[in-house]
Order: sequence, then structure tokens, then C-alpha cells
Amino acid sequence: MKIASFDVDAQNGFTCHAPDELPVPGGHEIVPALNAMARRASLRLGSKDAHPRNAVWAVADRALMLQPLDLANADLTWVSHCVPGTPGFELLPGLPAPIDYDYFVWKGVEPDLHPYGACYHDLAERRSTGVIEFLKVHGVQTVIVGGLALDYCVATTARQLRSAGFEVLLYLPACRGLSSEGSEHACTTMAGSGIQLCADQASLDQALTDLRETQQ
Repeated sequence: MKIASFDVDAQNGFTCHAPDELPVPGGHEIVPALNAMARRASLRLGSKDAHPRNAVWAVADRALMLQPLDLANADLTWVSHCVPGTPGFELLPGLPAPIDYDYFVWKGVEPDLHPYGACYHDLAERRSTGVIEFLKVHGVQTVIVGGLALDYCVATTARQLRSAGFEVLLYLPACRGLSSEGSEHACTTMAGSGIQLCADQASLDQALTDLRETQQ
């Protein structure tokens, strides 16, 4: 069984390292768990939000966030975050450089794009980032997923991978969410779609063992 790990948007912009952006509680703590995922995989993938300063969905005040937008590929307002050239754009300390991953995605580069999942550039999920194709070409059956934030980009990426036919393990120690309510709802939805939620290293290893036995 060939395994890949996927570090979704593990950037300073979603942590206390960039408090004016979208700090996720505990987001800066996930690096050891992401590295533990990678040790169980033969390929390591990653993604970054790469949003321009003139993004049409950006608002100046956090109180104005999460308002619906009538745009094809940006559904909600957010404060500006993860702008290339700023500290918030950078991956968390302790992770590889983007060029050192086996495959890496920069998403949301255009002003009118704000995708959540790392597998498609658009919300309609018609324009691939190449992730799914890369995994299939390399014969990957199982993907371990972690990153930021659990209730948005991580959950969407996991769902996209599962819909593409991969076995998906969500490693909870490598995830943090913007809200506890949103994270709980996302986990319930993911479990219902066949994504396995792994609460610790023991449950992750057991899930991998079980998959190896079923795929032999």
C-alpha cells in the first residue's frame, strides 16, 4: 500500500505568529504531528494559500467576515491573509520548504478565487490543481491529511480526496479549527463520507495496519 501525507495550509497566517490575519487556536502547535504523518508516508504533499492584496473577498474588519458573496469562486468574506511576501504566507517553522515537498499547491492566487480544498482551483471543482492526478500516477491508495484550518480547508481537501477514490485518514493531532462547533460539524460530515478520524498515533497506526490488510 502506497501512502502519501498532505500538509494543508500549515502557514503562519493561521496562527498566533500573524495575529492580524486568521489565527487558529493552537495552530502553531501542529508541526510535530505533521512530521509524524510524513514519517508514515512515501510521498509528502503540501499547500499554501497565496492570496493577493487586492482580493475581492477581503474585508478590513474581522466583524465583517463570513458574509455571503455573489461570486462564482469566492463565497464568503475574510480578512486578508497569507499574502505572498509577508510573514503570514510562510510555512510554520519546522516544516520543509515548499520546493522540498514531493508536490506542492499554491491556491487562491487570483483576486477573485478563494478555494478551500487543495485539489481544485475553483469552488465548482472543475479545474484541478493536479494533486489527484499526481497521486494516481504514483499509485497512492491512502492519504493522511492534517493542517489548518480543520473546519474549512482541511475538511474540504479531505472530502475531495475521498471523492476521488482515495482512502483518507484525518490525523486530528495535526489539525486545528477556527471554531469548536465548526470542527465538530466537519468531523461528523467527514466520518459520514468514509474518512477515518485518527485521534492519536496509535489509532493512526492501527488504521494503516487495517488498510494494509484489506488491500493485500
